[in-house]
Amino acid sequence: MGSRRGRQQQQQGSQPPHPQPAAGRGGRAQQAPRGGGRGGNQGRGGWRPSPVHEAHHQQPRGRPGEHPGRESGTRPQQYPRAGAATGGQGSSTGSSSPSAPELRQAMEAPHELPQASPLQAGPSQSPPEIQPMEEHKLAAGHQVVPAIPASSKSLRFPLRPGKGSVGIRCLVKANHFFAQLPDKDLHHYDVSITPEVTSRVLSRAIIKELVNLHKQSYLGGRLPAYDGRKSLYTAGPLPFTSQEFHITLLDDDDGSGSERRRRKFKVVIKFAARADLHCLELFLAGRHAEAPQKALQVLDIVLRELPSASYAPFGRSFFSPDLGRRQPLGDGLESWRGFYQSIRPTQMGLSLNIDMSATAFIEPLPVIEFVAQLLNSDIHSRPLSDAERVKVKKALRGVKVEVTHRGNMRRKYRISGLTTQATRELTFPVDEGGTMKSVVQYFQETYGFAIQHTYLPCLQVGNQQRPNYLPMEVCKIVEGQRYSKRLNQNQIRALLEETCQHPRDRERDIIQRFILSGQMVKHNAYDKDDYAQEFGITISDRLASVQARILPAPRLKYNETGQEKDCLPRVGQWNMMNKKMVNGGKVRSWICVNFARNMQESVVRGFCHELALMCQASGMDFAREPVLPPLYARPDQVERALKARYHDAMNVLGPQRKDLDLLIGILPDNNGSLYGDLKRVCEIDLGIVSQCCCTKQVFKMNKQILANLALKINVKVGGRNTVLVDAVSRRIPLVTDRPTIIFGADVTHPHPGEDSSPSIAAVVASQDWPEVTKYAGLVSAQAHRQELIEDLYKVWQDPQRGTVSGGMIRELLISFKKSTGEKPQRIIFYRDGVSEGQFYQVLLYELNAIRKACASLEANYQPKVTFVVVQKRHHTRLFAHNHNDQNSIDRSGNILPGTVVDSKICHPTEFDFYLCSHAGIKGTSRPAHYHVLWDENNFSADGLQTLTNNLCYTYARCTRSVSIVPPAYYAHLAAFRARFYMEPETSDSGSVASGPAGRGPQSASRSTRPPGGAAVRPLPALKDNVKRVMFYC
Repeated sequence: MGSRRGRQQQQQGSQPPHPQPAAGRGGRAQQAPRGGGRGGNQGRGGWRPSPVHEAHHQQPRGRPGEHPGRESGTRPQQYPRAGAATGGQGSSTGSSSPSAPELRQAMEAPHELPQASPLQAGPSQSPPEIQPMEEHKLAAGHQVVPAIPASSKSLRFPLRPGKGSVGIRCLVKANHFFAQLPDKDLHHYDVSITPEVTSRVLSRAIIKELVNLHKQSYLGGRLPAYDGRKSLYTAGPLPFTSQEFHITLLDDDDGSGSERRRRKFKVVIKFAARADLHCLELFLAGRHAEAPQKALQVLDIVLRELPSASYAPFGRSFFSPDLGRRQPLGDGLESWRGFYQSIRPTQMGLSLNIDMSATAFIEPLPVIEFVAQLLNSDIHSRPLSDAERVKVKKALRGVKVEVTHRGNMRRKYRISGLTTQATRELTFPVDEGGTMKSVVQYFQETYGFAIQHTYLPCLQVGNQQRPNYLPMEVCKIVEGQRYSKRLNQNQIRALLEETCQHPRDRERDIIQRFILSGQMVKHNAYDKDDYAQEFGITISDRLASVQARILPAPRLKYNETGQEKDCLPRVGQWNMMNKKMVNGGKVRSWICVNFARNMQESVVRGFCHELALMCQASGMDFAREPVLPPLYARPDQVERALKARYHDAMNVLGPQRKDLDLLIGILPDNNGSLYGDLKRVCEIDLGIVSQCCCTKQVFKMNKQILANLALKINVKVGGRNTVLVDAVSRRIPLVTDRPTIIFGADVTHPHPGEDSSPSIAAVVASQDWPEVTKYAGLVSAQAHRQELIEDLYKVWQDPQRGTVSGGMIRELLISFKKSTGEKPQRIIFYRDGVSEGQFYQVLLYELNAIRKACASLEANYQPKVTFVVVQKRHHTRLFAHNHNDQNSIDRSGNILPGTVVDSKICHPTEFDFYLCSHAGIKGTSRPAHYHVLWDENNFSADGLQTLTNNLCYTYARCTRSVSIVPPAYYAHLAAFRARFYMEPETSDSGSVASGPAGRGPQSASRSTRPPGGAAVRPLPALKDNVKRVMFYC
């Protein structure tokens, strides 16, 4: 009732109502008979077949519209207009993934995945037939779920259903600073520069020179803010509507002194429009539905103008060596400290979000020293090998260098490549007659410079048609170049250590470095910012004080045979002492393969024995002895060794009609690609789950390590570690009262610099109800950096069967029905990795796919959907109001797990909240941000916040609550795992892979053509017995 009352109160105000789902479906009852327990009668309340699908299910990709279940002639639900979402967050990328997480997928062990996918189904296999939803067959009076708007112009995200009240109230501080709107008229002017300039740095230098020359004359004393491209803004009108200026700059690339080249530019400034801030005031007051992006952009540009002149800007962050000591990262890289800033509309008004940041820069070294660090080798007396030359070329391509052999003439060049020949072998024509001269001779005669390292290749600058050659020893890397390619594990570790700060220290740095003056030579004193004063923007000097609540931890259920049958976590943690897994899995046959050279066989045997005892003590049915003794194998023979040992084991088990349940792999600590190779062979080729252990775990072998390994093994073989007591007793609102399926979805993208690698999409879904603990997962490769999940639902033509439906949502719904015997009546969809600028696009496309997948299974089958975006890549941090109050912080100094904020720093009107569901370990905890984009289930604030927090205690891999809701976490792990399955590209531009892993034979060559364009290859298939369990854990 609380949720509905809150919505009714909001609808009575000036806000347009959030679309309400239909009260009932009429006709056929939605709830299937329960009976049958977990196995379920697959025929009862099932999805009835029909041979061919209707053509209207084949709606083109990228154009989601109304779902096909709306009754003909019925007026669709109306939606008020809304604009684009505010701000922008970086999307999830592969670089944020852990180096070698183990993965898992959940389904009930006795039950198989449903019918074969289009990739698996042969002529003799018929997919599950469906009865299409035909509009003319819907009975009069049927009410259906509101149609999906055809575009973002008719879409409105759910309004906040009131604020939550559950939990202990407290105060926290957030790194948001109140910003007061200017009361001046802002004017927008178009800027054109001739000849055209592509560099923002050069564009800013041109406009800066223009302002220096003409501020008091042509500009009427105005100090304009410039975006570095085409737009310029002023606080009040300029004395003209259009004006042409001529600006001359000395070329920095030509060095210094009288020899520097003069470059002339024509700049035309022309009035474009007035920037209206009144709509922003209305939006912040909740009286305007559309976020005024233009007004926010103007204010953001104004506040970025001063730091852009002092620091190196990248995205929304600014970096400088003056903001902290440089730290070497290895291989010629170093870390620079910096800060992030973004203006955001919030409930308290405009907010300036400021946070600490750090990133990798290329050290300004002589090129020869950089190469020596990169190769970790002395190259002063030897040539480079072919492999070294390729590595150097890849690292230096695009890097800017300056020459050092011409005195003050420090001309700058950008490296385009590396010569295949040594410097002493290079010649070039010096006249039209074809007279050739060597590079060594040219430098000696022209500059009097004797090249010492003639055996090294030259840097190539310019284009391939007219290349210029520069010896490495005359070049130095220009300072201030951010490294945008992939970091190795050691560099990532060093950068994380540099950015890891205790909450108290991070809060202090934010305040001192960017608010107070006198702490550093360069700082952002916003009260002294000429641009902020010019435009009338005032920024508070205090972190926002925010009302928060600490949600209670849920009680967890364990097996009745243990001494402790349930437990209540304390500060986000608990342990397995005196407890047994609620559903222990079975491992009757297993083997161990050791790839670590320094591991004696007796140590391996002892480790395996202790691990088996721990699995037994934790509640698993685990055989104490392996099928065969542990085997040592060379790391470079992974595939051969695994397959040979598997076949040896099956020779023993085959006559007994038994299968191999588990492979334990012991890997060197620095295992490189060995982990991925082992997982690929086990899951794709052999069809067994595996548990990898590093040598340091084997040598240490304490109870904590063994218990954590047992948790992972249990879910990989079909068991469950724990469940929520409230789930078993059916006390979770909008989840346990009706069959509910919870999805998690994520897309991970290739690392920077990988131009053709596919993005990997993963979708997991709960397969048990009401426990919602076990998750089955499917993965699919798709177009490079495509954020929309293309394989959620699809329709294709089969020569023999006609129109066929498939996709990840459809398959997971069918497997839920097989596992539970119930059809889901509610869908909760947690979507990870979506930036604010993609909210509308992702919701329209993916919600439409969910609706179509449901409609393809049964006429009028449209369970209510709640679609929630999970964001971790944001810069909001929450700090204890009093760092000395031990009752308000955990052992790491962070806020307590369960801390939720849905006021002040949240969206002015929409349904979102910040939740810190985990206890900190090191550094400052980052709360997850949850934003509801669609809610037909009418969750109250307390209902969704409590459900999300409680689910964070059901993560299978540890006895801690985790930072994001487990289905989203599992989807991320599954997507990361799938990268190990990809085959190497066959060419530089190679086609990218696509198609669902585990849903088609590897020989299948069917490719899809995504909205982005090129044909894509399917991932190799997972074996069926792997897909039935949480293999990705």
